Amino acid sequence: MLHKINLFLRSLLFSILMMIATIFYSLFCLSVYCFISRASSHYLIMRWTRGIIWLLKVTCNVNYHVEGFENIPKDRNTIIFSKHQSTWETFFLPSLFHETAIILKRELLWVPFFGWGLATTDPIAINRNKGDSAMEQIIKKGGKYLEAGRSILIFPEGTRITPGKVGKYRVGGARLAVATGYPIIPIAHDAGLYWPKRGFIKNPGTVQVRIGPLIETQNRTPEEVLQAAKGWIEDAVKKISSKKGS
Repeated sequence: MLHKINLFLRSLLFSILMMIATIFYSLFCLSVYCFISRASSHYLIMRWTRGIIWLLKVTCNVNYHVEGFENIPKDRNTIIFSKHQSTWETFFLPSLFHETAIILKRELLWVPFFGWGLATTDPIAINRNKGDSAMEQIIKKGGKYLEAGRSILIFPEGTRITPGKVGKYRVGGARLAVATGYPIIPIAHDAGLYWPKRGFIKNPGTVQVRIGPLIETQNRTPEEVLQAAKGWIEDAVKKISSKKGS
């Protein structure tokens, strides 16, 4: 019982502090948005996201360990395909790459404070009410961002998936990769065990993150690229799980 109370109080403290930090930081970023460059705005937001990860560590004892840093190219920007189990990876992953643009629904930008701050990073916000399709928007905006030197973060399952389950991988990100010729870098993790989907309680432990080797996309079909990325991610997730279970 004491353990459960401790977890609840720690999670409550984290939630309160995160809310306060989000409100003040988003208002600050909005206040200076018109006076600084996009790169500077992105830097500010990344300081906030890393701050949230640090806050989670000190309040709820949720740490992380990353393998595969050597697979992140220093001279090429990429399209990042990540497993989606939690809110944790949306805070952690963008700061690993250069000016990462996240593909998301436009409606997320309307969320008070969180969405307003996110908007200052200039993400690829899909408007499903426009005449062109979501796929056309992704390829048009994504191609422009990649050419500008930005990396793009995609959660191909589209929504958070409970640990141990596999969502339906959507082909949109693979079509963008094939259309632009940029490589994909796959990422697996088990963050859903510690920051569960729709879960208030944050469980102490160490999130395992594995960054895979580049998946080249030239002269391949979107379906081939998607299967290669899915295969690596899901195999890596199983290896993370089996390692913890041993």
